Amino acid sequence: MKTPTTTSRDVRLPEAGKRGFLQDLIGMATAFGLAATATPAAALPGDQPVRRPGMKGKRWGMLVDMRKCIGCQACTVSCSVENQPPIGQFRTTVLQYEVDRPNQAPAMVSLPRLCNHCEEPPCVPVCPVQATFQREDGIVLVDNERCVGCGYCVQACPYDARFINHETQTADKCTFCEHRLEVGLLPACVESCVGGARVIGDLNDAHSEINRRMDAHKQAHPDDIKVLKPGMKTQPRVFYIGLPDEFVNGVDGQASVRLVAEH
Repeated sequence: MKTPTTTSRDVRLPEAGKRGFLQDLIGMATAFGLAATATPAAALPGDQPVRRPGMKGKRWGMLVDMRKCIGCQACTVSCSVENQPPIGQFRTTVLQYEVDRPNQAPAMVSLPRLCNHCEEPPCVPVCPVQATFQREDGIVLVDNERCVGCGYCVQACPYDARFINHETQTADKCTFCEHRLEVGLLPACVESCVGGARVIGDLNDAHSEINRRMDAHKQAHPDDIKVLKPGMKTQPRVFYIGLPDEFVNGVDGQASVRLVAEH
């Protein structure tokens, strides 16, 4: 009787083995200069792939009114309860900073941080397996079944909004709680904000709450609605009211801004 033989087409790698194999393959390609087009340096605004389907006709954005943020971390806690990242890792945070100002006492600032769901997200084109993608409604997501944990998207994000999940070994980040938005609920961080500092809404709807608030504020303070690092040309869709000028073009490595507490 003939002994059964196994051809290369019969071989199936387990999911964990497949991920390790792809990680090794990407590492080898990078070492030999074969993956240059997938490195963060290749992420240009015009390189964005075609967006995938989302909530038709919408463009989600968030407004953070820093005048109302009290740094209570309710958003951080509720996000962790809702999305279950590993202990010690967070999809949204409120970082505490001390800002030096001439002839004044240092100012304490609570700065909410999260994924900015940019119009030109640099994290998307650098993904070598197209695990990070953007939907037509602007929400940027990660396909954890496809992600190999190479970390290119983490390096490409100028907002420090991504991390490699310790448990899944894949990229993780804020998703605007898209699973809640799709059934008519608010993201966990918005729902739990005791000061009402966070507002989410459809930027394509002129009558949405986020647009009404921004329009009203612009009338009184035309230059006071800002985004983080506008010079990066990512067109963030998280907007801030009351953001000190020291934070506009960067929050890291500045002599006048010191991180006091992360969480």
